[in-house]
Amino acid sequence: MANVPTTLTIFAYQVGFGDCFLLRFGYPSGMRHILIDFGTTGLPEDTAADQLTRIARHVAATCGGRLDAVVATHRHADHISGFATNPGGTAPGDIIRKLQPKVVVQPWTEELDLAVDARAPSPQAGFRAALQSMHQVAEKAVGFVNGGPPGLTEALKSQLRFIGEDNLSNKSAVLNLSTMGGEQRYVYHGAKSGLEKTLPGVTIHVLGPPTLEQTGSISRQRSRDPDEFWQFQLRRVKADADASTAAKARPAFPSQVAARGGKLPLGVRWLASRLRQARGEQFLAIVRALDKQMNNTSVILLFETANKKILFPGDGQIENWQYALSQPKTRKLLESVDVYKVGHHGSLNATPRSMWNAFSKKGPKSRKGRMTTVLSTRPDKHGSVEAGTEVPRTTLLNELGAHTDLHSTHLMAHDKLFDQIEIPL
Repeated sequence: MANVPTTLTIFAYQVGFGDCFLLRFGYPSGMRHILIDFGTTGLPEDTAADQLTRIARHVAATCGGRLDAVVATHRHADHISGFATNPGGTAPGDIIRKLQPKVVVQPWTEELDLAVDARAPSPQAGFRAALQSMHQVAEKAVGFVNGGPPGLTEALKSQLRFIGEDNLSNKSAVLNLSTMGGEQRYVYHGAKSGLEKTLPGVTIHVLGPPTLEQTGSISRQRSRDPDEFWQFQLRRVKADADASTAAKARPAFPSQVAARGGKLPLGVRWLASRLRQARGEQFLAIVRALDKQMNNTSVILLFETANKKILFPGDGQIENWQYALSQPKTRKLLESVDVYKVGHHGSLNATPRSMWNAFSKKGPKSRKGRMTTVLSTRPDKHGSVEAGTEVPRTTLLNELGAHTDLHSTHLMAHDKLFDQIEIPL
């Protein structure tokens, strides 16, 4: 039948720590192409500097100069930085824009006309004000580190810079996404995806994010007042960041801890260094909470054909998943998933244990129709093995490798542009 896809090809692009997937649904009448995310916050070290441009050109060539849809799961840089533009019109985002996608799908929190106190898509009415303050916190975090505060370990500064930069507002990419499509769809749990006409014969289930009227779980990282927490944190960190930026002097031996103490006696200046380290660790705790909060706005899509189910959850974490998994119908749908794009680059709390245990198609290599998993990640960018927070998480990787057909970009040669995965439908 002309209106039912018979094949799915997934192009998993090498973006290091980030996501970029092109889905090509094959119909007897032709191909349909959907780009899901396009960004990075850390290419592999020996990857070409123009990697995102190369990817954009490959996407353009593969789809024949016309995309059917773009899905930007959330606004973290590792998911949308590739959509950025430049005045000369030569940036990767300019190339994607020229492909004139018919539909652009984003989470409801990205609707630019949404009121700052909105708790759900317009015209319902406070999550958006918090998101704006969160970006300002990220800016302060980057400024704090770049100001060269003495007494911070290199590991702490690296984590602050990485998470802070990932949470910057990515204004160019955000604006490009908001205007590039023929139709803009801002989705939430249970909403129509806007992809129905693009993908005939495919049912698209939007499983996340929920609105704050559906559940408060996605705002659970905030304090009692959901509208004030990030504004409060912004005030809290502003003085530290501004003071750090103002202190431009560099020590003679920058790799060593500088025990500056102002007028403190020489013998107790070590205490000032310890206090500065503690301040940095508190700052890191704030931006980690910010990072998790933004992930909880991620779009979660389940594509269902007559014979296959394909799950793309972006970076949705447990607070995002909680509402979907509370629905018996959704839990039943997820049991028979055939293809799973591993959430949040392989972090443990983005693959809920209850969901993983319920997947019925995982099993040994000898199992016919074994589940396929697809992962885009870079091991050395986020978290630490010592703290048990490394991404991708070793225990999860072991499970994926043992019980599914795992395709991961961190296992690819760095000079390979993409992994091509064929899924018969």
